[in-house]
Amino acid sequence: MGEAHILVLGGQRSGKSRFAEELVAGSRKPRVYVATAARRDGEMAERIAAHRIRRGAEWTTIEEPLELPAILGQLAGEGTAVLVDCLTLWLSNLFEAKRDIGKEADALLAALSARSAPVVLVSGEVGLGVIPDNALARAYADALGTLNQRVAAAVGRVVFMAAGQPVLVKPSAFPEIAL
Repeated sequence: MGEAHILVLGGQRSGKSRFAEELVAGSRKPRVYVATAARRDGEMAERIAAHRIRRGAEWTTIEEPLELPAILGQLAGEGTAVLVDCLTLWLSNLFEAKRDIGKEADALLAALSARSAPVVLVSGEVGLGVIPDNALARAYADALGTLNQRVAAAVGRVVFMAAGQPVLVKPSAFPEIAL
């Protein structure tokens, strides 16, 4: 589907955004940063500002908390390298807006399929800890796990970040196992 596309997963402060930025910064194509974060409070505004400063002026930034598939569709014909940071916040925004998560994921995968130029997608991995103690948090963790699985199946490479170190997940280094 999207062999040029890469999914970068990791926990909070794992280095996933910085690594994804480095991947795209190495491209000779114009760089577009699609930010899904909403400025909900002062701390989030500070995070957004720090990301902008770290990237520098060589990036075009598009802030879009909900319409990610549409933005990718608009960029489909352009020869740009796109970084989406991040699917975790995009999904949170969809939850808050009471959007149909399955339809939105379908639209995202269709938009990725339509792009031949690389897209690097960042997403959190929230399934490594304890099971949340409330229904909303469990529903969110389940939905993010499903979204990450669907995107991982659709891209050519998946990288997991741990303590700032990239671990290649796909393509797997394991040979096919026949049973």
